[in-house]
Amino acid sequence: MALTRRTVLAGASALPLASFARRAAAQEATINAVHFTPAQVSYARSFLKYVQEVNQRGKGIVQIRVRGGPEVIPFTQLGEALKNGVIDMVDCPAGPLLNIVPEGEVFSATSKKPWELRENGGFELIDGIFAKKANAHVLAHVDAGAGFHVFTVDEPARTADGGVDFSRLKVRSAALYREFLESLGAGVVVQPPGEAYTSLERGLVNANCYTVLGYQNFGWNKFTRYRIDPGFFQTDVLIMVNKAAWERLSPEARKLLQDVAIEHERASYEENLSGTREQGQQMIDAGMKVVELQGAARAAYLEKASRVSWERLAKRDPSRIAELRAKFA
Repeated sequence: MALTRRTVLAGASALPLASFARRAAAQEATINAVHFTPAQVSYARSFLKYVQEVNQRGKGIVQIRVRGGPEVIPFTQLGEALKNGVIDMVDCPAGPLLNIVPEGEVFSATSKKPWELRENGGFELIDGIFAKKANAHVLAHVDAGAGFHVFTVDEPARTADGGVDFSRLKVRSAALYREFLESLGAGVVVQPPGEAYTSLERGLVNANCYTVLGYQNFGWNKFTRYRIDPGFFQTDVLIMVNKAAWERLSPEARKLLQDVAIEHERASYEENLSGTREQGQQMIDAGMKVVELQGAARAAYLEKASRVSWERLAKRDPSRIAELRAKFA
């Protein structure tokens, strides 16, 4: 009888705890997320650091459930998937959203650091544009600081002024830098990163454009043995949340996601620069050669990259150009 009583009392005392646990579980929100590269690539690994930190600090508040990479949602469909709420959160460049938000161009066109744009109001401005056009809240501009390079199969031919003869190159490109490469005279094939290996292997292209960071993860360095410096643009990887999904979250959950994103923004900037140096040197040590543009040719190359980017934005939607230039240019 005493045992039965103790059991009943123990069960009764556990009821409030069980009820509390159920309430806590009910209050914990889940965000479904995808990243734009395969999991082994540096950019996905960077995003997973953010996820790990959120999930550690957000127990009982919010958790991010990573569904996968381009095998879940193809690169070119990420913008529409985010806008339509097919997925709650994406880690991807602004490129797949340029048809929806042309102003996303400013992330690659600017040389300013993400935290500088937060201080001068640029981030608030572009976040409002993404909210209106893409139904998205921009949490952070991550993995910034480094640029894009053209990698070639053969040593590129040079021009009399010390530049590169791009007319002899057929470059696998992203939509983001297609116009720039075309303005240099290059032939351009726009493809997602996942298709570049086959194009290089079959000789459909003789050059590829990407960042140093993560290049080896795709195995492209097996085919391309030359890198053209300097890099142009700035990497434009964003962590974004569908606006409706964002607004469903509690204020506490939103604050945690945002705070960790801002912390990761700074940390990933430094890691991107150090990773770019380290992985660039690894490829040089393995035999890759750097073709360095100098003097007037270098200045013209960088000036054209910036100009073409702003011109494309002005062509697509000039309505906010003056405001964006004041913050980002």
